[in-house]
Amino acid sequence: QVRLVESGGGLVQPGGSLRLSCAASGNIFSIYAMGWYRQAPGKQRELVAGFTRGGNPAYANSVKGRFTISTDNLKETVYLQVNNLIPEDTAVYYCNYYYNASYTYWGQGTQVTVSS
Repeated sequence: QVRLVESGGGLVQPGGSLRLSCAASGNIFSIYAMGWYRQAPGKQRELVAGFTRGGNPAYANSVKGRFTISTDNLKETVYLQVNNLIPEDTAVYYCNYYYNASYTYWGQGTQVTVSS
């Protein structure tokens, strides 16, 4: 069992920045991939950024150059640095740990609102 807790969301003006964190606990040693997703009202959840174990980060085209995903060496915390925020980035952001098709875990989400 894995527990994920996101934090760092909030209300920010256009052009602002936030650092989202996802703290993981439990059996994280066999994880295959980690990522951040987001879901805006009335839209499907979409992958924002992620990487597989030993792989390079990948980003949605809409956030390339503005968002950066990273993790600590033990994979216990995953970060998402979000810069140059625009109103279209407003969504609930979710952390995901993926082991295989039968085991994938989600956090409760953290709200990011971009508004002047």
